Amino acid sequence: MSTWTAKRFWKVAEAAQEGDGYSVRLDGRPVKTPAKAPLIVPTHALAHEIAQEWDAQEETINPNAMPMTRSANAAIDKVAKQHAEVADMVADYGDTDLLCYRADAPEELCDRQQAEWAPYLEWARGTLGVQLVPVSGVMYAPQPEASLAQLRAMVHEMNAFELTAFHDLVGISGSLILGFAAARDLRPIDEIWASSRLDDIWQQEQWGQDAEAKEDAMRKRQAFVHAKVFFDLVRTPN
Repeated sequence: MSTWTAKRFWKVAEAAQEGDGYSVRLDGRPVKTPAKAPLIVPTHALAHEIAQEWDAQEETINPNAMPMTRSANAAIDKVAKQHAEVADMVADYGDTDLLCYRADAPEELCDRQQAEWAPYLEWARGTLGVQLVPVSGVMYAPQPEASLAQLRAMVHEMNAFELTAFHDLVGISGSLILGFAAARDLRPIDEIWASSRLDDIWQQEQWGQDAEAKEDAMRKRQAFVHAKVFFDLVRTPN
């Protein structure tokens, strides 16, 4: 049985101003999301990147080669319609933040976690005005309510496009603080990604890494970097 694939039907894809936002037009016709909503994004920079994805399509449309379009669709069709729920889900990571759960052995891993993760928590205290407390082991330990409330408020302030990217920065890294560090350019994105992988890197150094785990890590890194690029495009001044 043959599989139906969408064919390219346009000659020119370009960004165009649409009210207070920007749309993508194919031979002058506006692109819509899968839910048939107008695909309108907040910045020209993001619309331009989406238009380039459409322009790069050849005879058939390959959605897997259009990550900016997919993220914009998600922001419009999903996140915008349940913004509070998504914001709460992301903010909840603060109470179980990766950076706060430390190994109690071996000593070398404990030292590496302290050296790598403590500066992020200190940055959060000084810049974000929140204090999260690290603990040894994996048993749940609640964080200060005032800090969690402050973090939650900052997440809720994000628009649907920012929140779409931030959701992935936090979910993939397992850390609300690393998500904010990435969003605010505390360190290069690959350094932040490596910080989120410290425990995995340690395990690889001890036991090696199989091909499946390596491929999974590469996919996650690609998604993490994409989320950062999308977040920056959403915030690029027009």
